[in-house]
Amino acid sequence: MRPRSPSLILFGTLFSAAGYGATFLIASWFRAQGGSELDAGTTLSMALLGTLLGVPLVGWCAGWVDAARLAAVGALAMAAGYLLLGSLAGIAPASLPRLAAMLIGLGWGMFYLGAPLAMSERLDDSERGPGFTRFSAFQMTGICGSPIVLAALLEQGGLPFASAFLWVGIVGLLAACLLASFGIREPRPPQRKALRPWARKATGLAGSVAIRPILMAGLGGAVFSGMMAFQGSLTDGSAASASAFFALHAGTAVALRLLLVRHLSRWPRRPVIICLLGCLVAGLVCLHGSAVHPAFHAAAAILTGAGYGLLYPVIQTWAVNASALEDRHAALTWFVVAYFIGIFGFPALGGWLLVVAGKSTFIWALAALAMLELAVATVDRAGRLD
Repeated sequence: MRPRSPSLILFGTLFSAAGYGATFLIASWFRAQGGSELDAGTTLSMALLGTLLGVPLVGWCAGWVDAARLAAVGALAMAAGYLLLGSLAGIAPASLPRLAAMLIGLGWGMFYLGAPLAMSERLDDSERGPGFTRFSAFQMTGICGSPIVLAALLEQGGLPFASAFLWVGIVGLLAACLLASFGIREPRPPQRKALRPWARKATGLAGSVAIRPILMAGLGGAVFSGMMAFQGSLTDGSAASASAFFALHAGTAVALRLLLVRHLSRWPRRPVIICLLGCLVAGLVCLHGSAVHPAFHAAAAILTGAGYGLLYPVIQTWAVNASALEDRHAALTWFVVAYFIGIFGFPALGGWLLVVAGKSTFIWALAALAMLELAVATVDRAGRLD
């Protein structure tokens, strides 16, 4: 790539990720409008529908259209969703917030597959691990930095929710410009233009090693969305701060990703995964102590930031490199589909658990999902440790 080209896709990723990070405030917006976590979870489930449209669209069309341009279109769709959300006077009629959520999901889904595909097509196997790690560092900064900045503007600056969502929409427009510029500046390698039949390759992937990181992406996405989307509810009535959690989680994840960018791809995968999932589970257990002392909440943020923050690029690289060359596009597409089923599918169940069963049950459910993810990584089909 040319010297300045990586900065275009990395900052486009940062600003696009800020759009997803702003979804963590949707539950707070509903509560401010007289709604509940259940309303927020139901609305966010429409984002799942959007992603299940956007991801296959990119998966099929990336053979015809450069994935960088598809990612730019995704950023535009996400911006449209926030501009709509910012123009609403309240949560009624319910169809409008749900439409906005579907547009956000559609855009995030198109970006989330399109941007890494655009990078992957321009990198070789030795460059892909460090490339994905840097990419994920900017992505995590946007995801967790956005709610921190917005929460500060809302709480200390007196910014209305509507204005905050409008600003997120404007940032999404900027992201679209950067991603489109990357596609123009760095043409992808020549290839035959054709629709890519990623869906029918599911059978082959199911019988390969790549199925493990794909399943782990879905389980990890559910854990991540649960602890982030309902962080305001988990800290309600305690001295702990949701913004502090976002800051510590993101700071830990980004710092470690940048510090270890050259090492993660060289270390033995299985011990690394076991260690990182151990950190994630320990962090989730620490969430139980948030009501006792904010130090437990800070420990939870650091441990989950280290665990989940480093795990994601490791299993993303695993999914691609463990696949046959002709199946790598399909593997990355299914990886993203699984991830989105987790991050946008779980909030509906998570909102119900919070309302009906309470915080403790909700947190233990997240820990159980993380333990299941560990089992997928380490136990073979005969039930033996792999």
